Amino acid sequence: MPAPVVTTLHTPPTPWPEESAIQTGPAGAGVFTAVSGHTARAWQPLVSAARVVHNGVDVDRWTAGPGGGGLVWYGRIVPEKGPALAIAAASAAGLPLTLAGPVVDRLYFREQVVPRLGGHVRYAGHLAGAELAGLVGSARATLVTPCWDEPYGLVVAESLAYGTPVCGFDRGALGEILTPDCGRLVPYPDVVALAAAVGEARGLSRRACRERAESFCSVEHMTDRYESLYEELLS
Repeated sequence: MPAPVVTTLHTPPTPWPEESAIQTGPAGAGVFTAVSGHTARAWQPLVSAARVVHNGVDVDRWTAGPGGGGLVWYGRIVPEKGPALAIAAASAAGLPLTLAGPVVDRLYFREQVVPRLGGHVRYAGHLAGAELAGLVGSARATLVTPCWDEPYGLVVAESLAYGTPVCGFDRGALGEILTPDCGRLVPYPDVVALAAAVGEARGLSRRACRERAESFCSVEHMTDRYESLYEELLS
């Protein structure tokens, strides 16, 4: 194609169609970006020089909340997101936990989540935007428990926009988003360490979380990076 082509790598490489599509293209046919340094490194055998442009979230939509409540976990309810580990960590920390999100893997939900509900653990369902904002914005901390290497981690960025600190497993790109001012990461799958991290999160500034979202995780920051790349390719 005569026009410059930019391809963004959002996921880990798989045998096909991603690898086959890249392998069939002529050398120098396009420029690649990746949503994180972790994702760029995962693609290096096929894409040696992907530029990193981190994903962004609308920080005007995800507004800061007051905090002070229990813990929250939200996202797709599937094994690779590890909600059962979040329940175990909240129990070890002695704090209530609310889970929210679509049930994608019904067998996992029925066998690993439902038996653990009750008492201080509840499932709020798949919430709309305003309801989710109220839940996450009022939480003491968000638990992020990936059982796989996250290519980016939108839940982390959204939580910071709410002003809510993040405690999670150090997998994939999470360490690129979080700083010590706005969260804690522990080795996977150390539930005891995650529970201890929740205690440390109590002293973190919600304003620092919000500022991290505004400066690093915003849609404006992302689009500025892409626009600079487009201008470079057209010059």
